[in-house]
Amino acid sequence: MEATQILMAEHRIIERVILALETAAGRLEQDPKFRAGFFIDTADFIKGFADGCHHRKEEGALFPAIAANGVPVEGGPIGVMLSEHEQGRLLTRAMRQAAERLAAGDLSAKTKIIHNARSYAVLLRQHIQKEDQVLFPMAERVIPLEQQNLVAQDFERVEHEETGEGIHEKYLALANQLELEAGAAQ
Repeated sequence: MEATQILMAEHRIIERVILALETAAGRLEQDPKFRAGFFIDTADFIKGFADGCHHRKEEGALFPAIAANGVPVEGGPIGVMLSEHEQGRLLTRAMRQAAERLAAGDLSAKTKIIHNARSYAVLLRQHIQKEDQVLFPMAERVIPLEQQNLVAQDFERVEHEETGEGIHEKYLALANQLELEAGAAQ
């Protein structure tokens, strides 16, 4: 299914940033002078790409299509994914707030950054695995072919109308920059 392939390709980009985030958390742990702005930039990536682009496609197009084809939202895998999206948002906000405090000279914020960065990484790795291995194959089974094409078209609409032209490319460049700065590029 084209829509799930698009989301899995975006997962690979998000995983690169997660690795950079974990690497940077380790560097901050060893060196309190590691740039606090790295974590602010990562929060921007998460908010703009992982949440603003990727999760928007899932929540606005894929999940409703799965639910319309008999998979319950409450008490089912969609409800779990939505809950994890919200947990990720909370961890990202907390990481950003702590990074802003560190950038302003509050050295005690370092442990909060590290905790939230690592917690986000664990959450998102497990979340991506569940989507790739359980939810997306389920979507491919339950959504009829003609509807699958509509979901992919809705992704295009989200990308161009809601997210905006050139935004995807902007966040790909930021992912590359974060990998390089953290020393996590493979």
